[in-house]
Amino acid sequence: MSFESVVTEVRDRVVPDESEVEALESAVEALAERASGAIDSLPVAAETKLVGSTARGTWLAGDRDIDLFVLFSPELGRDELERYGLEVGHAVLPNGHEEFAEHPYVKGEFRGFDVDCVPCYAVEDAAEIRSAVDRTPFHTAYLADRIDPVADDVRVAKAFLSAIGTYGSDLRTKGFSGFLTELLVLEYGGFRAFIDAAVDWTPPLRFDPEGHGTRSFDDPLVMIDPTDPERNVAAVCSARNVARTIHYARDLSADPRVKLFEASTRNPLSADEVEAALDDRATAPIAVRFATPSIVDDQLYPQLEKSLAGIEGALERAGFAPMRSSCFAADDAVLLVECAVGELPAIARHDGPPVGVREHAEGFYRAYRDGDTTGPFIDENGRYVVERTRDARTPGELVRSTLFDVSLGPHVESALKADHEILVGKEVAALAAQFGTELAKYFYPRP
Repeated sequence: MSFESVVTEVRDRVVPDESEVEALESAVEALAERASGAIDSLPVAAETKLVGSTARGTWLAGDRDIDLFVLFSPELGRDELERYGLEVGHAVLPNGHEEFAEHPYVKGEFRGFDVDCVPCYAVEDAAEIRSAVDRTPFHTAYLADRIDPVADDVRVAKAFLSAIGTYGSDLRTKGFSGFLTELLVLEYGGFRAFIDAAVDWTPPLRFDPEGHGTRSFDDPLVMIDPTDPERNVAAVCSARNVARTIHYARDLSADPRVKLFEASTRNPLSADEVEAALDDRATAPIAVRFATPSIVDDQLYPQLEKSLAGIEGALERAGFAPMRSSCFAADDAVLLVECAVGELPAIARHDGPPVGVREHAEGFYRAYRDGDTTGPFIDENGRYVVERTRDARTPGELVRSTLFDVSLGPHVESALKADHEILVGKEVAALAAQFGTELAKYFYPRP
């Protein structure tokens, strides 16, 4: 197929039809009426605004998300904003429930749509925001008279990025947000031009739609927020996801096909298949399993990654040579590290200072001469050396003895202290029952 025919077929799939648009517009109108009625009963003024992809006409067919913001005066205190915002939210969504991002909001269902009713401040300028969500209405306003000519191309881009796993600005995905995708397609003038450019991307990349200019960012992809020069829209986007996008842009350009717009599924591995993979790899895996802390994903995954880095760092310093690691979460959470070294000698060499450096050398000699070590002796380079008994000879021994000495996320640490299990070697295969798909992705990775 040609590139154009592929895009045409995908566009037909992702652009909502007339009935879907009408259903959305009717739902938004009804929700806004409910909100207006609730606002009329408040002792303060407020207004509602539809934001996000539904407001900008870039939502995908089948997406059922509505973001309705309630804008209050910046003079209102934070406690009052939250209280009145929740009051409106519960009036709009009587069966909804409260969730918390930077501040609480109400989430619920209406006519088959997933609705977020979010309070924010109606600040005059995006640089004056008092909470992160205050910026969102500015993004909608900025794109209002710009995005329509490329709206369908944005939809195709979102479908592509979703299929390759790089769409989503949550801290689990660390990918392209909707606003970033819209700005990139707008920057290049369409989906084809975006792909043609991405095949030659060489990070770090920088885009500045409004020529704000001077602020520098240390990120692989920089898109200066056109409404706030102090912000990088792509700050959350990881180097891996930028590279993955480059890879699949080249794949699409070289061999256009609809399949690249469809998320691939992975068959979960069984415990036997995990054991077979471990036999083939002959590595030394270790996993820590515990009950997943009851926090939102944007809090959970940074803490899992911090904890994983702490464990991996301890294994590296001890000489177990970690090769790769990953973390998974469902009802349980798992921190998995695969080491190249499964067992170390009973002793570890510890180099001291050169004998000629008198003060330090004498101090080292005194510290170890009567200790439970081999040495001190002098090596061929004229340094004092001792050989000490190693505290942990295997990854399992090390993690068991030092788990709470490494840097852990606070909620992860609490969960680990409540209960945890350490799996070593082929014991890791037991994870297949809950994480077979994740293990398939780990042992048989793709770009």
